[in-house]
Amino acid sequence: MNKKDNPGLSSPFRGTAGMLYIVPTPIGNLKDITLRGLEVLKQVDLILAEDTRTTSNLLNHYQITKALSPYHQHNEHQVWQHLVHQLMDGKKIALVTDAGTPGISDPAFLLIRESIKAGVKIECLPGPTAFVPALVNSGIPCNRFAFEGFLPLKKGRQTLLKELVEEDRTMIFYESPLRLTKTLRDFIQYFGADRLCCVSRELTKMFEENKRGTLEDVFNYFKEKAVKGEIVIIVEGRDS
Repeated sequence: MNKKDNPGLSSPFRGTAGMLYIVPTPIGNLKDITLRGLEVLKQVDLILAEDTRTTSNLLNHYQITKALSPYHQHNEHQVWQHLVHQLMDGKKIALVTDAGTPGISDPAFLLIRESIKAGVKIECLPGPTAFVPALVNSGIPCNRFAFEGFLPLKKGRQTLLKELVEEDRTMIFYESPLRLTKTLRDFIQYFGADRLCCVSRELTKMFEENKRGTLEDVFNYFKEKAVKGEIVIIVEGRDS
């Protein structure tokens, strides 16, 4: 067996490996966490949270008392090595983000990659991900799709949009309420006003909204409307 067969052989970390659990959390309705997800959160030694306050609300709701440590895009490069050491020493650690599945437009990739290199066992639980219900209920073909996440704010934005003009698969984007109308305006410019789309916001919550129509229709609907919450935009592909 060589190093390519077992990436753990090249790792500087040694010891009895623990387990890294990737645990999806509800995107709105707290009932959407799985029974297995709750079981894991109760049993691990440590929970890594994108925002400890948000995760504390979830844990308190289910009467789970567990050590929390922040893990987010601003500190992941500073803490991953220490975390891998803990995993190699036998710790069982769960990674969660504010909502949805870690790694989908949220921190997780770096720790997962380095844990794999170190030979740590990883389990990713199935669970909530915002783009799946948004895609399915959009009425736009979902047999083939391209997940783009958040568009670049400035550098590379136009280049990417020009590339996506020829995309024939359904496209999925995440966006903030403050940039929704700007993004819809950009889509009209590059994809055409008649391209079908669906904007989903506040998914699984009391005020869930799914606005379907052409890009022009949906833009006109939202341009004078104050919106809140996480947003998923589904856009049909070229000639779909």
